[in-house]
Amino acid sequence: MCALHWITAWALLLHGCAAGWVPPAPSTRNDIRDCSTDPPYLPPTATNTTARLAALRDTMQAHGVHAYIVPSTDAHMSEYISKRDARLGWLTGFTGSAGTSVVTKDKAALWTDSRYWTQAERELDCNWELQRTTWIESIAMWIMEAVPVGGNISLDPFLFSVATWNSYSQALYGSGRTLLPLETNLVDQVWGDQRPSPSSSEIYSLPAAFTGSSWQEKVAGIRQQMEQHVRRPTAVLLSGLEETAWLFNLRGDDIPYNPVFYSYTLLTNTNISLFVEGSRLSAAARESLSSGCPGPLCVELQEYGQVSAHLRNYTLGNVTVWLGTEYTTYGLYGIIPQEKLLEESYSPVMTAKAVKNAQEQELLRAAHVRDAVAVIQYLLWLEKMVPQGQVDEFSGAQHIDGLRRAQQHSHGPSFQSISASGLNAALAHYSPSNGSSRTLSAGEMYLFDTGGQYLDGTTDITRTVHWGQPTPLQKEAYTRVLMGNIDLSRLVFPSNTAGRTVESFARRALWDVGLNYGHGTGHGIGNFLSVHEWPVGFQSNNVPLAAGMFTSIEPGYYRDGEFGIRIEDIALVVEAQTKYQSEEKPFLTFEVVSLVPYDRNLIDLSLLSPEQIQYLNSYYKKIRERVGPELQRQQLQEEYEWLQESTEPFPVGSAVTTTTTTAMLALTSLLSVLLSGLQA
Repeated sequence: MCALHWITAWALLLHGCAAGWVPPAPSTRNDIRDCSTDPPYLPPTATNTTARLAALRDTMQAHGVHAYIVPSTDAHMSEYISKRDARLGWLTGFTGSAGTSVVTKDKAALWTDSRYWTQAERELDCNWELQRTTWIESIAMWIMEAVPVGGNISLDPFLFSVATWNSYSQALYGSGRTLLPLETNLVDQVWGDQRPSPSSSEIYSLPAAFTGSSWQEKVAGIRQQMEQHVRRPTAVLLSGLEETAWLFNLRGDDIPYNPVFYSYTLLTNTNISLFVEGSRLSAAARESLSSGCPGPLCVELQEYGQVSAHLRNYTLGNVTVWLGTEYTTYGLYGIIPQEKLLEESYSPVMTAKAVKNAQEQELLRAAHVRDAVAVIQYLLWLEKMVPQGQVDEFSGAQHIDGLRRAQQHSHGPSFQSISASGLNAALAHYSPSNGSSRTLSAGEMYLFDTGGQYLDGTTDITRTVHWGQPTPLQKEAYTRVLMGNIDLSRLVFPSNTAGRTVESFARRALWDVGLNYGHGTGHGIGNFLSVHEWPVGFQSNNVPLAAGMFTSIEPGYYRDGEFGIRIEDIALVVEAQTKYQSEEKPFLTFEVVSLVPYDRNLIDLSLLSPEQIQYLNSYYKKIRERVGPELQRQQLQEEYEWLQESTEPFPVGSAVTTTTTTAMLALTSLLSVLLSGLQA
């Protein structure tokens, strides 16, 4: 959420306090908790955490801990985590992907962002306070109110990034409370034998046809960056699971939906240490890694748990270790003496991985063609089945996952499918469960955000549809979300432009009428790796956009308790063909590689400019040309005919010509720069 939102919220809070704030009436909804009643009302989705909290508090007391901070991350700062690392979820019952909890001797609170507020109210019991912010300063203020001077605030340093640790340290500095790293994880102690076992699945080599380049070429490229760096680092430390998987062209199944495996890498000028459970490597993977032995391209296998000891021993010498702080925990960071550190936000592997070479680009394009086939099959199936009342959110999610698995090179979904109808679609990251999902209705909006893992690429697409008569607000909101998607997708911008500078183009059409959305506008995506791949995207901590990067473009609008809209496409950053050639680097634009038409029933053509309609028609022509032949190859004639009908060109004359579009876009760009300054 941007700075202006929080300023407004704070002003409203102060006004409420001054004016004598009246608490809201108890909720009449039965899908969220109500802790104001006696006894409290809890929906069936809430988890009873009384015994877990009691056990944790006993353990805290035994360690002299007065407040214990539990994050939603793992030891590699992964966005998605394994069940074994879902400490926050086990302790609180909250299953959202982002959150922080704090437990004291008599209080417990959860902090999460606006995507998950309603979900948290559905999943938390009344032991927990929900704090609707993610600011560490807010967490620290709450801790200082709950813990007296002289108290110890503890956390596991191997679950917190360097920046997060520093933020807590700064926020608590001078408060009389001690921030105490504790390598014994207290939640793990309480969880005990009930904690899921570590993965034992095979770690395998990615076939050469799907890699883009050999791992030896990648290592050579990183070592070249080391030599060219002014600090001349002697080693690169890799903590992010994507980094090691990409570097060695290896994949695994340690985290659901993400083909990665638990590992660290220490790459030096002369040798390579891979910290991994070696017994899990396939014969082909082991042979690939040892093919250069002995020599500088020989990968020495070390036990996963030995990384701290190995790093401590390595840094005794005259060395400089280069690392990316975004994916390195404070626990590892603290081992390296400050004078021997070269720290940047992202490691050279993370930034190299972000720019796909020509072969990787073609692989991702091909994956999106087959993925479009599965999504089109799903849309046609929905048109037939929903009016009969035979589809609910959960069965819909299962069906599209099954359609993707039938496609060539499929390795299943790339995240838990979001399949949300009516008011559930207002939850930006809602996922249905068996037995508690709504039946899809022709009279309601339906949003599905799904993706696939294929050997040649990862996909992620969102479409929102309505099979009946949408309300005027629904139709206008959908059209304005589409306009934002188009405006950003067709934008031409200078090289080295930061994503946050152009992000507001996706919001302009919504802002024009006082609408907005509370999540980010886009994220990077991998080649058979993570569906959310940093450091690409439109947020303040993303690197500047460059040709070869893939990002999602996904504006939305959500009306709590009623409906939600999101339109998401994956786009490749490419060089733009401009009238005048830049004297420096060429200008850039986006090539959309997602190839599924939008819902014609929800588009109000009168709101679109001629340029936007022309863009739509050009996009639909590309869908026909690329997906049509694949549908015919797979002998999906009915889907082929559906596609032809759904991609009929729109009449350009139906648009309302506006002479202010260019001026508005220029104003939006200026506003974006001003907002960037506020958020910096």
